[in-house]
Amino acid sequence: MTVAEGTALPRASAAPSRWKKIKASLEIFANSKIALVGLVLVGFWVIVAIFADDCTFRPTSWVGCLTGEREAYDQTTPWLARYSPVEQFSGEQLEGPSAKHWLGTDGRGRDLWARLAHGARIILLLAPLSIVVALIVGGTLGVVAGYYGGMIDEVTMRILDALMAFPQIIIYLVIVATFGPNIINIVLAITIAGAPGIARLVRSLTLDIKTRDFIAAAETRGESPWYIMFVEILPNARGPITIDAMLRIGYAVFAIGTLGFLGLGLPPPSPDWGSIVNLGRRFIQSGHPWDALWASLAIAMLVVGLNLMADGFNEESQRYR
Repeated sequence: MTVAEGTALPRASAAPSRWKKIKASLEIFANSKIALVGLVLVGFWVIVAIFADDCTFRPTSWVGCLTGEREAYDQTTPWLARYSPVEQFSGEQLEGPSAKHWLGTDGRGRDLWARLAHGARIILLLAPLSIVVALIVGGTLGVVAGYYGGMIDEVTMRILDALMAFPQIIIYLVIVATFGPNIINIVLAITIAGAPGIARLVRSLTLDIKTRDFIAAAETRGESPWYIMFVEILPNARGPITIDAMLRIGYAVFAIGTLGFLGLGLPPPSPDWGSIVNLGRRFIQSGHPWDALWASLAIAMLVVGLNLMADGFNEESQRYR
């Protein structure tokens, strides 16, 4: 059968671009009221962390501001925080909320709002960084074990099962107490504690996806196993992995706060939220609950916001399946 002259042949529908996929994901997220509430809670602290002072726009001060070094704060200009988190106001110790100090002051006369604002910068950098490293390690182990199977799968999973047998708080304490409280060791502890769970999730997704027709087609084309794992399998598993990562960032926030409360967070005078709770709890019975109260609410607000974002995105994405 011939095609009539001048008749246009139907064109194959083009695959959606990367930007269209991102737009579709954002639309799914925006349709969830639960996720938007979580975004507001998290977004508040993100804005506060970025604009607490002008450290964000001074690359030479980034490391010092992250670790809480006094010299780094001397080089910056307070913005939303109003004061430096290490500045001590003589004669103004343990004051309640006022026009000068919005959330009050701690036992050393330091402004609590300034310490919370700068502490948000620390926790919002450390928690996502820890989970990104855990995703790289756990995701690689999981996709390799799931794709190859056999002895590689068995050995990898048994090692990870052994790590999962230990309570995560024990792993945090052993690593940080052994090697010292600093950024690298905190990230290392959260990575070791979180990677096994991520690996098991990615492995289960890989076992399902590798049976699909497009994986067989890629193998028929002669694509390498690494190409199939990281270009064909992992991108198609990004939905569940993204939701799990949001939840794990919340767990990491809580873990960093716990380490700070136990005295294993960043060393003083770093405005670590956990250490603020620890230092403030001794003043609760004397009528000054503000230190522990505000820092605890900040941790709860951030963790709840991240969980709402994950739950809302998961709930809304289920409707499009």
